[in-house]
Amino acid sequence: MKALLLWFNTTGSPPNFERYAARWIPIWFVLAFICLLIGAAGGLFLVPADSKQGEIFRIIYIHVPAAWMSLFVFIVMAAQAFIALVWRIKICELLTIACAHIGLMFTAVTLVTGSIWGKPTWGTWWTWDPRLTSELVLLFIYLGIIGLYNAIEDRRSAARAAAFLVLIGLINVPIVHFSVTWWNTLHQGETIRIVGESKMASELMWPLIVMTLATKFWFLGSVLQRARAMNLAHEANKDWAKKLAESKQ
Repeated sequence: MKALLLWFNTTGSPPNFERYAARWIPIWFVLAFICLLIGAAGGLFLVPADSKQGEIFRIIYIHVPAAWMSLFVFIVMAAQAFIALVWRIKICELLTIACAHIGLMFTAVTLVTGSIWGKPTWGTWWTWDPRLTSELVLLFIYLGIIGLYNAIEDRRSAARAAAFLVLIGLINVPIVHFSVTWWNTLHQGETIRIVGESKMASELMWPLIVMTLATKFWFLGSVLQRARAMNLAHEANKDWAKKLAESKQ
């Protein structure tokens, strides 16, 4: 724990974070692009069509990684919010808000692709299914966090208020995840398991794994890019930020 806090305090310094982000952003985006090309090619062209759903099943390679990321980002955001509240590390405040915007995007993609998939599968674009409803609630929580942050003029106070809302909203994450187990639902249960045997054939699974890696790398690049922009905006009057701006002219 001490080593982790030392790393956060060191990297969490605005000038140090700028150097760290500038170094890693292009790396994460390049890795995301490579994985996206490989995963998309595999999902669209290499794996066979599903015997029951036909070609529409290929949307799984967008829908499932986005759904996983909608929850993963919230957990990461909650960890950043906790650190920001307890140890008052400014960069963690920025990372919390940056995560909210990216998590909102992943949740929106999940709902849209789920509706597209649901129309031929269930015969409807939308139903108040426990999984769909809890995912929609997640979307509103992300919107609430962003809205609360933008509603308060003082940035530090806004970040702390948003962090409290993040920790309250964390209760919805297990509800989304376990909704297919706790209630009767149209949504299918777990197909891929980290522990135990997966129901999905291995020849269909590898593009999904690669696409999931693509979303992870894209998230890392995007959250650093957004937090970096916020950091530079907040520190614009500091000497180090002025020198950096002058060096780029």
